[in-house]
Amino acid sequence: MSISLRSVNKSFGGLQAVKDLTFNLKPGFVTGLVGPNGAGKTTIFNLVSGFLRPDSGTVEFKGTCLNSLPPQRIVKKGIARSFQDLRLFEQMTVLDNIMVAFQNQPGENLSQVFFRPWSVGRVETENLKLAESYLEKVGLLGKKDTTVGDLSYGEQKLLVIVRLLATNAECVLLDEPMSGVDEKTRDVIIDLVRNVASQGRTVCLIEHNIDIVTKACDWLLFLDQGTLLSEGTPKQIISDSHLTEIYFGH
Repeated sequence: MSISLRSVNKSFGGLQAVKDLTFNLKPGFVTGLVGPNGAGKTTIFNLVSGFLRPDSGTVEFKGTCLNSLPPQRIVKKGIARSFQDLRLFEQMTVLDNIMVAFQNQPGENLSQVFFRPWSVGRVETENLKLAESYLEKVGLLGKKDTTVGDLSYGEQKLLVIVRLLATNAECVLLDEPMSGVDEKTRDVIIDLVRNVASQGRTVCLIEHNIDIVTKACDWLLFLDQGTLLSEGTPKQIISDSHLTEIYFGH
């Protein structure tokens, strides 16, 4: 398993956001977290990515406990996530937003810059080509020198996904990646997400639109009030009248 939660609990004052939660996220699958508002979905992402620590239980990545690790250490271990607020560098260009996402660049090390400039230049050239290839996939190559603040909202959403791909993370967590975008952009994002999973990487997304969930996901975890009520294929979950009543009835 890639990501495992074991008997995880998290409370905020008198509110228990996650209750005795146990599940696995598998490599090669797109797993969706679904459920009504307040189900604990974003809290789970925060626990996995180190922005919160569980009160009890364990969060593991490939057998390593993440409970006490800060977010920057977790990123280096191979887990990347997006946020509902896009967190792009709006005053930088599209291309520069991708370039800063590459991990362990030799140009970040002063000794490498001074003593192995040829190596720094070679890696930078390789990263530049890779960044441009990512942008070409989503139709943004022609805007690589555009300031991010001048992009449309849908284009910024695409850039968020591309920047996550540039981290080469083994596990990608996407918080509502398709909210607020048109159908064409949504389909591009779904194709990207499916492609990432096809490479054997672990993908988990939070999404409220049932049509999107059905197209994008292989497996669903249905949550309510911090508890895992059920899991299964999108068809199995959507055909359960009890779950759909909870989902649409809140």
